[in-house]
Amino acid sequence: MPLRTGAVSMYVCGATVQGLPHIGHVRSGLNYDVLRRWLTHAGNDVLMVRNVTDIDDKILRKAADAGRPWWEWAATHERAFSAAYTALGCLPPSIEPRATGHVTQMTELIERLIERGHAYASGGDVYFAVRTFPAYGALSGQKVDDVAQGEGEAGGKRDPLDFTLWKAAKPGEPSWPTPWGRGRPGWHLECSAMATAYLGPEFDIHGGGLDLVFPHHENEQAQSHAAGDPFARYWLHNAWVTMGGEKMSKSLGNTLAIEALLERVRGVELRYYLVGPHYRSAIEYSDAALDESVSAYRRIESFVNRVRERHGVPQPSPTVPAEFAAAMDDDLGTPGAVAAVHGAVREGNTALDAGDAAAASRSASCVRAMTGLLGVDPLAAVGCDSGADDAARAALSSLVGVMLEQRQQARAGRDFATADRLRDELLAAGVAVEDGAGGSTWSLKDS
Repeated sequence: MPLRTGAVSMYVCGATVQGLPHIGHVRSGLNYDVLRRWLTHAGNDVLMVRNVTDIDDKILRKAADAGRPWWEWAATHERAFSAAYTALGCLPPSIEPRATGHVTQMTELIERLIERGHAYASGGDVYFAVRTFPAYGALSGQKVDDVAQGEGEAGGKRDPLDFTLWKAAKPGEPSWPTPWGRGRPGWHLECSAMATAYLGPEFDIHGGGLDLVFPHHENEQAQSHAAGDPFARYWLHNAWVTMGGEKMSKSLGNTLAIEALLERVRGVELRYYLVGPHYRSAIEYSDAALDESVSAYRRIESFVNRVRERHGVPQPSPTVPAEFAAAMDDDLGTPGAVAAVHGAVREGNTALDAGDAAAASRSASCVRAMTGLLGVDPLAAVGCDSGADDAARAALSSLVGVMLEQRQQARAGRDFATADRLRDELLAAGVAVEDGAGGSTWSLKDS
């Protein structure tokens, strides 16, 4: 149950804008977008915060290597992430705060931790004293003596287990004034400060990738609880996209940039590929797997378009089938939800072939409702609900209808050369023709 009836508060760790987004980066955004849609469908007012980490060691290093200002480097790649989220159909978050805009909140959180004896300043740095918090390791299930923060050597630490809250300024690096001197925030501090700034000291859901469980989320929880905040009530972690069994990362050189993939498949097709598997299951990327997923999506799209062309635009039904709802209610089980979509498509195609317009339209409305909640509604993806688009499609339908009639007459007269020429002319114009027992139907090749 949410903290407040009828409202869900959710914080999702967003991008560290050090480079261009790949499918491993955006999977998290897509998974939590589906969750948000489902929670909204259930009648909740969802407040979703997705942050941007725009100050970070890697950002500074890569910007310096490229000879560009760090803030310009960060802003350029933040725009690339925003474009990727939009291209893949993510709803915009309620707010998308940047780390650099919340230094005041971070400073206040550090002061609370120092006052409670959980943090200490040393040479301009500030560290969280891990052994002062007995519950450390509860989220990741690790024993405190077995962990390593991965921060490298730091002469000011009292204990190697401690992690950095604030980094003292180095020559040439950006910095902000604090009671402990100029410097910049540690990564873990940023999210605790931004989450509570917008959602309060306690909120419902904190999401992010599986790779963030430790140390990032463990440290977030520790510092927030140590400061006296209940913080997140539920933690969700999506699995990785892998290649050859390894997590996709820039350091391994096995990335697939969104921009490059969108030259090969449409955004809605790439989204379908990424949201179909369960969010806690790894996706082993391959070209063949992507092609298979695209074909499966196009079967959904083809059915909806057949209904639209024969019987008009089907409107999404207000409810969804019980099997779809049960799958989504069971830990956001998108594989079962997708199976329910394809079941409705099969029923709808059978109804179409039998000439049962009412049943086919009901199935299409149901398919639109389900795919809409997954963010892959075939008609919403191409704007078929707008009046202007309907008018354009009506004109196109009239013109294509004339050519299909001419083609049918040619086939009836066994003039197959003319029939083939008309089909090829339509295809060259972006119109695919499908011949079936009930006659010929058409669809836009790229829709």
